[in-house]
Amino acid sequence: MEGSPYGMEYSDRNQKTKCCSTSLKIFIGALAFCYFSKSLTGFYTKSTITQIERRFEIPSSTVGIIDGSFEMGNILVITLVSYVGAKFHRPKIIGAGVLLMGIGTLLMASPHFIMGRYRYGTAATHTNDAGNFTVISTCSSDSQETLQKPYSGCQQEESGRSPLWVMVLLGNAMRGIGEASIVPLGMSFIDDYARPENSAFYIGCLNTLGVIGPIFGFMLGSLCANLYVDIDSVFQASVTITPQDSRWVGAWWLGYVVSGLLTLLAAFPLWFFPRALPENSQISELNHPPQQHKTIPSLTEIVKDFPPSFKHLLTNKIYILYLAHSIVAFNDFAIGASYTPKYLEQQFGQSASKTNFLIGATSVPGVALGIFLSGLMMKRFKWDLLTSARVNLYAGVAMLFLAVPFFALSCGNLEVAGVTVPYQGSKEVQGVISDVLPSCNDDCGCPDIHWDPVCGENGVTYISPCHAGCSSTQGAGRNMTFHDCRCIQSWGLSVGNSSAVLGQCSRDPKCNRMFYIYLGLQSLAFFVYSLGTVPYFTLSLRIVDPELKSISVGMLLFTVRVLGGIPAPIYFGSLIDSTCLKWGRTKSCGRGACRIYDIETFRFLFQGLTIGLRVLAYSLLWIATIEIQRKMKSDKQLSRDTELQKCPSNDPEHEETIK
Repeated sequence: MEGSPYGMEYSDRNQKTKCCSTSLKIFIGALAFCYFSKSLTGFYTKSTITQIERRFEIPSSTVGIIDGSFEMGNILVITLVSYVGAKFHRPKIIGAGVLLMGIGTLLMASPHFIMGRYRYGTAATHTNDAGNFTVISTCSSDSQETLQKPYSGCQQEESGRSPLWVMVLLGNAMRGIGEASIVPLGMSFIDDYARPENSAFYIGCLNTLGVIGPIFGFMLGSLCANLYVDIDSVFQASVTITPQDSRWVGAWWLGYVVSGLLTLLAAFPLWFFPRALPENSQISELNHPPQQHKTIPSLTEIVKDFPPSFKHLLTNKIYILYLAHSIVAFNDFAIGASYTPKYLEQQFGQSASKTNFLIGATSVPGVALGIFLSGLMMKRFKWDLLTSARVNLYAGVAMLFLAVPFFALSCGNLEVAGVTVPYQGSKEVQGVISDVLPSCNDDCGCPDIHWDPVCGENGVTYISPCHAGCSSTQGAGRNMTFHDCRCIQSWGLSVGNSSAVLGQCSRDPKCNRMFYIYLGLQSLAFFVYSLGTVPYFTLSLRIVDPELKSISVGMLLFTVRVLGGIPAPIYFGSLIDSTCLKWGRTKSCGRGACRIYDIETFRFLFQGLTIGLRVLAYSLLWIATIEIQRKMKSDKQLSRDTELQKCPSNDPEHEETIK
């Protein structure tokens, strides 16, 4: 047989099959590296939300615009890239996109090298880099003039709020433009050259490896958040605030340098892949037609073919329901991904460094395991379209019930005199401006825009040593203590016990326990939800005709970003701003970053909105699942009728077998 033409043909076909399989696996490995680098940068960006807000003295709504700029850049090209790119050299187009992502990431770090040093108001201000301090914020006749002078008029020549945050926005938008090619072209390329039973498994492995990126992203965020922003130019020992302080800014820029260089490295392997892999004879030509990628269509053919393809998608009822579900679900995802670190920091009084580390160590591995298992189960049990939809629905509903206890897991507001609790002798809190200057400090000349918190021995936080009525100090730097604090004495404490130390008071010890319980429950909820991830992705490929796979994924990504990824961080950032109790001030007396939130309202907004979105999303998916079931029954009946028409009319046994 070896010498026969048939044997040679069989051997050649077998060799092509092996070559296709090997090349595809190498492509998946290269694409997985891209997934890793893009997800690392994406979730590192989420971990720096608080740092960017404080460094540029901007509110959460503006940070939401920065976060949404990734989606803005993405939607500019996603439909064009997913449709037109599918007809050209897909690996090289993906490589060019990843290269642009790397450049954009490095641009996001550039403002640090242009801006001056970060300045924060403090009771202990440096006079030089040798470590000498000058006390400027106590209540005494000698310091009253010093206190009032800097704030007697606003400094018009220096805005205080740097406009360089626009560079971060532009860099993030460039990342979005570059990312547009990775998912639709990468998934369709794999689906074209993989066996049908292996396609879901490969996509599951790809997403699992991509989920490892957020682990490293949060770990990198934790490391950088623990380093002072000007670590390259300031001695760490000379910094008088700690990572727990609401004025602390970590080295947010450092992670962008690291992830940007890594992304540039991930781009190069994709430039060496061919436009099309060798034909695999074991792949059905009907479902996986690779021939279309061997010839370059003309621009006229592309333009002519686009409207009918787009119309075909819009008339697909199941696809429209799936799209509506995805839009609502992505609103929930965007809010959670952008603001979960900030939510945990505020609710449980944790530092950004600790929060990012524990999110990366607990929640993300559960997501990775869930995605891997979902891909493995799809390959093992060969789930059809209806089963995939049901698994996705059941996983989402299970997560919904697991999220309900989050309402009860929280701590009380930090006790800040004149903000969340009244000064001793006051009957109620009347607001920051009107109640921070009671009789115990009304002759101190304390500026209302000041925020330099100290913790009194009575367990109450004061906006500054001046607001606590302190008149003397001991020590220097972080070890500085304040004494003879009249507002602390008004609580009935003796003169010897009326001191305060730099920084906010610690939260109740039970907050730490609740924090760990929350993380454990969140990790379980994410794991359960991820079991439906691969079925969710395969739905977008299976509910449309094979030639529309790329444009269906591109249309999906475009729509969820326009109606979910862009508006969600912005409108929820505005809702967060509405819960602020004490705003920081820029040197021009403008509103800066928020210093303290009403965490009770914050909690109900965050949990209530996300759960409401999930209820709506899975109601739509339930309707889509019913439609899929009806369609499958209709297709099955149509197939039976066709077979009945083919069988002889005098053969009742064959007719019964078909039924």
